[in-house]
Amino acid sequence: MEQRLFIAACVMYAFTLVTRYLNKRKKLTAAQSFARWHASFLFLIILCAAYLLLFVMGGGTGEPVGMGKIVASLVLAAACAVYGYHSGRKANAKKQESLMKADLEWSNTVYFAGFVASIVMFFFIQAFKIPSASMHNTLLEGDHLFVNKAAYGFRIPLTNIRFGETTPIQPGDIIVFQFPAKDRTQQNCGGSQYGKDFVKRVIAMPGDTVQVVDGRPWVNGKPLPQQPYELYEAVERMPYEAPDDPEQYQQVWQEHQLDNYLGFYLRDSFGPVTVPENTYFVMGDNRDNSCDSRFWGPVPRENIKGKAWFIHWPPSRMGLIK
Repeated sequence: MEQRLFIAACVMYAFTLVTRYLNKRKKLTAAQSFARWHASFLFLIILCAAYLLLFVMGGGTGEPVGMGKIVASLVLAAACAVYGYHSGRKANAKKQESLMKADLEWSNTVYFAGFVASIVMFFFIQAFKIPSASMHNTLLEGDHLFVNKAAYGFRIPLTNIRFGETTPIQPGDIIVFQFPAKDRTQQNCGGSQYGKDFVKRVIAMPGDTVQVVDGRPWVNGKPLPQQPYELYEAVERMPYEAPDDPEQYQQVWQEHQLDNYLGFYLRDSFGPVTVPENTYFVMGDNRDNSCDSRFWGPVPRENIKGKAWFIHWPPSRMGLIK
C-alpha cells in the first residue's frame, strides 16, 4: 500500500510541476486550455482522495477493492471534471488566477501529505484491518490496528535490505506479513492469496522442528503449553500420521503447495518439518479456523512488514496487542 501511495504522491507532484511550467510560459491563459487543465486537476484530486479513503484510511490488506466503489469514484471524479471544465471556460483572467492559486495549494497539500504518509508507512507505522476470524479472540474481524514497522528494524523501500534491528522476532509475536506467493497462479486455502497481507502469531523460529498432533502444535519434539489466547473447537480430531516420505513432504511444504495435496487434514495432523533459515512458522490463534503455515508453508523474513501493535478502532477494543 505504501508503494501505491508514494506513486500517487509522485503523480500529483508531476502534475504540479507541469502546471507551473505551463503557467510560466502563459500556456494556460486561453479559456479552452485553462478549462481542460482545471478539469484534469479536479479529476486527479478526486481520484487521490478516493484512493486515500478506500486504501489508506480503510487499512487495506491487499484485498481487491469492490468494483462498485471503483466505478463510484470514477463517476464522481468525472462529474467534478465536467464541472471544472465548464467553470474554467467561463472564468475571466482574475478568476483564472484565483482558481489556479487554490488548485495549486490543494495539489501541494496532497502530494506533500502523500510523501509524508508513505515515508511513515515505509518506516514506522501502517494501518491494517483484520479481514477474518483467524486470530480470535485476540483480534476480531473488523478491528483496525496499527502495525509497528520499526519493531524489527528499518527496511529500505523497494529492497530487502534492513538496518537498525534492535529487537529480534520471537515466538509469541503477532506479525503482519505479505503472503508468500511467487505469482498470482499460486493457489492456497481455496484461492490466490498473492499480494495480500496476513496477520498471525509466530510459533517457531528458523531451525525449529514443528509438527501438529490432534490440532495442537509441537516444537522440537515437545507440545507447546496451551496459552489463554488459543481457541479450539470441540470437534472430532483426525488421527496423526507421519509422512511416508519426510524429504518430499518438507520440499512440498517449503514450496507452499502442501494444502493442495492434503487440504483440511493438515488442521489436525501436520509434519514434522524443519523451519528453513530466515523463515518463520506462524499460526492463527483460532487454531481450527486459520489458514496458516500448516497449509502454505513458512514465512520468509523479507515478507514480514512489522509487529501488530495497537488497536485503534472500535473504541471499546482500543489498546495494546499482546
